[in-house]
Amino acid sequence: MTRLRNCEEANATVDQLEKLNSIGIALSAERNIPQLMEMILRELKQMLNADGGTIYLIKDNALHFNTVLNSSLNIYIGGVQGKPVHYPPIPLYNKEGNPNYATVSAYCALKGETINIADAYFAAGFDFAGTREFDRRSGYRSQSFLTIPMKNHEEEVIGVIQLINAKDKNGVIIPFSEADQRIAESLASQAAIAVTNQLLIKEFRELFEAFISLIAQAIDEKSEHTGDHCRRVPVLTMMLAEAACHTKTGVFKDFQMTEEELYELKIAGLLHDCGKVTTPVHVIEKATKLQTIYDRINLIDTRFAALQKDLEIEFLKQKISFLEGKSNINLTALTEEYQKN
Repeated sequence: MTRLRNCEEANATVDQLEKLNSIGIALSAERNIPQLMEMILRELKQMLNADGGTIYLIKDNALHFNTVLNSSLNIYIGGVQGKPVHYPPIPLYNKEGNPNYATVSAYCALKGETINIADAYFAAGFDFAGTREFDRRSGYRSQSFLTIPMKNHEEEVIGVIQLINAKDKNGVIIPFSEADQRIAESLASQAAIAVTNQLLIKEFRELFEAFISLIAQAIDEKSEHTGDHCRRVPVLTMMLAEAACHTKTGVFKDFQMTEEELYELKIAGLLHDCGKVTTPVHVIEKATKLQTIYDRINLIDTRFAALQKDLEIEFLKQKISFLEGKSNINLTALTEEYQKN
């Protein structure tokens, strides 16, 4: 019997490791941050058989509700398609600037420590008055809590994951075990790194777009006749692309573009005239497009006029030499040759 139980526990551990591995791969591939947050919470709820959970993200010295799920109460707030979040953020510091250690989620974020509570109603050191009031209004019973900090690769806490009411196979609420805590901490760490990576990519994209928008502005300011052209083209391009994607008939009925393809098209629209950055103003300027600062057409006319004068002077010299008897050239042939040139 003991050997059988050990085999079952070993198989369960292997299954959990495989599940963690597959979740880690999925987290690395997901680029949509709201979808990423919801995926993290749902997977943790399922793995630890928790009834509910919340993800908070730190912003402006406060914990902001990102996604809230509760199976018993059928709550789905935030995430991808949940109801809008109306809960006020939890401050990390009070008005005097002192750390908010009374709230368990704030304590977790400030200390960077996991907090495992078997029963919130009997937990010392934390203020669960808000939890009790929620239970009173909803008829719920918040009991076991597991609150984990989300630490990125620099050990910086970027958010908090909180799970409530772990259940056994019979649906009875039990405390979160040490094994549950280790699994949650591992996944929270992976999640934090995945979120940080996506935030860095988002910031990089914003920086890149700001840079190429600046290039477009510099091009547009080169000429009043082509002003705003570089800003209008990507807008019109995206309107055409979206119209083509929504068309249900004709040649574009099966045409679709992914989010990444739409982004690439937008960037292409912004950069379509980037070569004009080094193009001289007198080439871009429509009003003087066929001319330059120095009129080369007139220079060519001047050169031809000089050549004509040289021919005329040479003709007259030879004619004078013939009339003075100093030359026996054929004056008629000379005159015809001059007129031909």
